[in-house]
Amino acid sequence: MSDTPVSELSFEQAMAELEQVVGKLERGDVALEESIKLYERGAELKKRCEAKLKEAEEKVAAITLDREGNPEGLKPVEGL
Repeated sequence: MSDTPVSELSFEQAMAELEQVVGKLERGDVALEESIKLYERGAELKKRCEAKLKEAEEKVAAITLDREGNPEGLKPVEGL
């Protein structure tokens, strides 16, 4: 488990660490205290991944296309 604050992780880093956390929890061979810490970290990682996906989704939604389907610019999206 990384000591890096979740807020500093990229989507890819957070997802990779989340997969590790889930793997450890699924094996069930960690002590209760460690399981609780892993679960807390996993919840933070999940929240980070969801936020980064929403951000990417909003950026994609902001792309406008011309009649031929080619990108022609960005439409303003609140919060970007």
